[in-house]
Amino acid sequence: MFPIRDHNPSRNPAFVTWALIAANVAVFLYSWPLFSDERALMAFWANWAMIPGFVTEGHGWAGVVTSMFLHGGLMHLAGNMLFLWIFGDNLEDEMGHARFLGFYLACGIAAALAHLLADPGSLIPTVGASGAIAGVMGGYLLMFPRARIDVLVIFIIFFRVFAVPAWMMLGLWFVLQLFNGTATDPATGGVAYWAHAGGFVAGLALTLPLWLARGGPRFWSRTRGLPPHPGTLYAPTRIPTVRRRR
Repeated sequence: MFPIRDHNPSRNPAFVTWALIAANVAVFLYSWPLFSDERALMAFWANWAMIPGFVTEGHGWAGVVTSMFLHGGLMHLAGNMLFLWIFGDNLEDEMGHARFLGFYLACGIAAALAHLLADPGSLIPTVGASGAIAGVMGGYLLMFPRARIDVLVIFIIFFRVFAVPAWMMLGLWFVLQLFNGTATDPATGGVAYWAHAGGFVAGLALTLPLWLARGGPRFWSRTRGLPPHPGTLYAPTRIPTVRRRR
C-alpha cells in the first residue's frame, strides 16, 4: 500500500520540505559512485552513518544527525522522498518554516536514539530519513486525521487506487512498525522498525503543543480533521490494464 498524494496541497510554498528533498537527493548523488565499491561505501558510512555500537562507546555521535541524509539505494531514497513530499507540506504550513525544520531534525534524532536503545551494540550502519519522516507522519496524523490520502494498493495482480483517511493509512503503518519491530531481531539488519516507531511517537509528542494551541479537539471541530484550506478535486486515477496476448 503506497501513498501517492493527499487531497490538500499546502497553501504556501513548502520551502523547507523542498530543501530537505533537495539535500537528500544531493547527498545520495554524491555517494552514488561509492555503491560500486563496497569497501569505499562502508568507509563513507563509518564516518557519516549512525552506528549504535560506536555511539554506545562514546563516539560517532555526529551520525545521529548526518545519517538521516544518507540512503541505501535509489528505491530507499525515492520512497522516503515521496512520503516527505506528501506529508511535509501541510505540516510546514501549520508550523512555519523554521519551526518545521527544527521539528524534522528533532524527530530524526529521536528516531536514531530509539534504534540505539533497541540494539545498542550493533555495528550495522543505520542510514535513511525514514525516522524523521515518520515524525512528520505522526504530526500529520494529529493535525489532520481525516485528510484524504490516495493510496495505490497492490495485491498480486490487483492494482487499485483508493482514497482513505489519514488516520487509517498512518495508523496501519504505525501498527505494522510495532509488529515488525517485535517480530524482527534488529541485530540481523534490514529495516530499523524501532527508529520508525520512535520517530512517529516523537512527531506526535512534538506536535501536541501546536495542536493544543490551535484549540485541541475544537481545532478538529472547526476543520473536521482536515487541513484548514480547501482541498483539490482530482480526476479518478486509472491503472492501465495489460491485456493478455493470444
